[in-house]
Amino acid sequence: MKINSTLVLQLRNARSWSQEELATAAGLNLRTIQRIEKEATGSLQSKKALASVFEIDIKALEGKGTLAMIKHEYKSVNIALKRGFMSGLASAPLPNIEKILNEEGKHGWRLIQILTPDALSSWGKSTENMVALFERPVPE
Repeated sequence: MKINSTLVLQLRNARSWSQEELATAAGLNLRTIQRIEKEATGSLQSKKALASVFEIDIKALEGKGTLAMIKHEYKSVNIALKRGFMSGLASAPLPNIEKILNEEGKHGWRLIQILTPDALSSWGKSTENMVALFERPVPE
């Protein structure tokens, strides 16, 4: 049976209870509390016990429907650097990284990571570019 694990966690934290303290107060096993919070599943008896200990209606603990997996697409953007930029010997200004990242954000891309030349060279490639990695949900 589905249980609203987010609500259970919020109510437990509001009382500053550990999982073990909640288990004791509700008369449940610690493993049951861990499963409810992690997997959002439990028995009707567990749901009743939690509703009682939190002094809420059992319907408030009804779990939400199954979440669908969100698919993403990914892309990388090379940001050209002038030779010596990362070593501190550069005479050229830093590229406007904020502008580049914001432009991608306008199109729904979310920045995941930026790889610098030092990180990229550890892959066995010598480069003078930074690489920005982006993701965005694929529309269904």
